[in-house]
Amino acid sequence: MSFINGFQKVIAEKIFGFWGHIRVQHYEPVKSNIAEESPMVRIDNAEFMMKVTPNVKSVSTFATKSAILNANGTIEGVLLKGISKEYPFKDLNRFLTKGTWPVFKDSGYAEEIVLSEYTANQLGTGIGKSLLIYFIQSDGSPPRTRKLSVSGLYKTGIDVYDKIYAIGDIRLIQRLNGWAANEVGGYEIVLNDPMQMENAANSIYDNLPSGWNALTLKELSPEIFDWLNLQNTNKYILLTVMTIVALINLITCLIILLLERTGMIALLKALGARDLQIQTTFIAYGTWIAGVGIAAGTLLGLGICYLQQYTGFIRLNEEAYYVHVAPIDIRLSDIMLIALGTALVSILILFIPSIISKKINPSKALRFK
Repeated sequence: MSFINGFQKVIAEKIFGFWGHIRVQHYEPVKSNIAEESPMVRIDNAEFMMKVTPNVKSVSTFATKSAILNANGTIEGVLLKGISKEYPFKDLNRFLTKGTWPVFKDSGYAEEIVLSEYTANQLGTGIGKSLLIYFIQSDGSPPRTRKLSVSGLYKTGIDVYDKIYAIGDIRLIQRLNGWAANEVGGYEIVLNDPMQMENAANSIYDNLPSGWNALTLKELSPEIFDWLNLQNTNKYILLTVMTIVALINLITCLIILLLERTGMIALLKALGARDLQIQTTFIAYGTWIAGVGIAAGTLLGLGICYLQQYTGFIRLNEEAYYVHVAPIDIRLSDIMLIALGTALVSILILFIPSIISKKINPSKALRFK
């Protein structure tokens, strides 16, 4: 449970850290999620309504533009994500591995760019190096060229981001597209509580101008979140299998205890002990065995979880799992629920083998002693 919860939490945090929780842009259902946006004129009233919506932490503008990077005779296609100095860099800082974010000037645009480690390796470039960036024009005219320097490198571990996006100044995109200073590609919204994402998106949508749309990241990246939700199925299957195996072992253990004590059960019956008394004795003994096992297993499991949390000794293939260390999210409520549930089911299941004690005939059992 802790491993699966941790995996879901870390991957979701990476996605939200890079793209926020909600995006507001023009309603264009036929466009790809990574296509360039149509320009939106900033409206103060709409921005204010977004910022005062309950659960909203920050609202920032963005725009994207297709480009081709050229360095050391190698070219690489990217989608430049333009942001401003008001962008919540605290959420992005976890991905910055080297260098710094672009320095946003008071006038003009930042002549710097941040590449993913993957893109930088493909181009054979690094911090402080210059490169040419060719911006593809939507009207079919020749690409526009700019010379930018690499100020930093980032890595999210998520291929769909690392292989596609570079980060730069939104004012560069505005200038290349011929947009006015108050035109942007959209708004990126970060929430305080991601669990209320759908409710926040609906509240924001109700206050947007006609033609604008509010989409959650789950709607924009359904393939990733469907994959994460699939882990819940794996979680329940694992718990079911483990519970079945544990209960079979517990039943087997109690049956062996009963068979080993056949003579004692017969003698107790001969002395006047009732079936219910004998049955209760073995259920209590089985409960004690189950309780010791549950307690020991819980402590051992928690020990492994905390060891992984502080040392990260279990490694994963980042290309396949988006993380290089197996993440842990210890939820004591889940652990207590599993332990109590296992104890309750174990006690109930112990009634099955304890019925055997009723069928022991004292005269027959004592004859062979």
